Amino acid sequence: MIEHHDVALSGVRLHVAEQGTGPLVVLLHGFPEFWYSWRHQLAGLAAAGYRVVAPDQRGYGRSDRPADVEAYTLPQLAGDVVGLIRALGEKQAFVVGHDWGALVAWAVATMRPDMVRAVAGVSVPPLAPRGPQPPLLAARERFGGRFYWNYFETPGVAEAEFGKDLGTTFRRMLFGASGSRPADAGPVAPLVPPGGGFLDLAPEPPVTLPPWLTEADIAAYVEAFTGSGFTGGLNWYRNLDRNWELTAVYDGAVITVPALFVIGERDKAFTGVAAMDAAVAALAPGHRGTVVVPGAGHWVQQESPEHVTGILREFLATA
Repeated sequence: MIEHHDVALSGVRLHVAEQGTGPLVVLLHGFPEFWYSWRHQLAGLAAAGYRVVAPDQRGYGRSDRPADVEAYTLPQLAGDVVGLIRALGEKQAFVVGHDWGALVAWAVATMRPDMVRAVAGVSVPPLAPRGPQPPLLAARERFGGRFYWNYFETPGVAEAEFGKDLGTTFRRMLFGASGSRPADAGPVAPLVPPGGGFLDLAPEPPVTLPPWLTEADIAAYVEAFTGSGFTGGLNWYRNLDRNWELTAVYDGAVITVPALFVIGERDKAFTGVAAMDAAVAALAPGHRGTVVVPGAGHWVQQESPEHVTGILREFLATA
């Protein structure tokens, strides 16, 4: 059974969902999600003999949502994971992240390898070598401000779009980036159309949702974001340039702990096994390989829960 409790860290309080006993596994969600995106893996990994903890990361769900934009930098998010491991009475953990949570997981493994037994990233590989320009500036110059990162920059704009009808927002987001979407749905580059919004990039969801996404799931997301709003999660994007500055000291650093990358076959970021293997291995010499989940899109651990749980169980047992 999943238990819920709060954990007090230095300057922030995190709500966590926890199940099982054994070696600690920390599961980090992405945008726009909360602990619930790992609901299937909490039970599956706990049954395999692990203590599994999925926090609402800062800005999300029932965790604290600091008012300052600057409170959501990558070093602070990684610091939350380090603090969480310690607060749970452990010295090390397996760290697994999806989407933005993957970036945090890779960052923790880079910055504090002594606290990470192994790391797995789902849907998002480690950051490529530091570019010559801050990423928001680079995207603005390349795409004229239409790239979705830049759309998220202006306070209140994306919040208003997403908050207008939460049910529609999550139906479009979750269906639109999944492997269930039509084959020709949406542009390859996520460029917001002139006068439009981010949700315009997603296809119209069907009346009957795919089996992996139930009306109860949509209701859970609506309830969570009715309470939290979207500003906290969007503030992660608003710190991309600040992260570029703050992580300069780690430029060229590699991930030395055992690593795994998992991605859905229909994730728009998927460029082929060979290319992704090479990219991850260059940044993580301990890379155990890229695992592609057939038919799945971006929300891979929700779309193919048993498959992803099996992948993680095998990796954790041998890492």
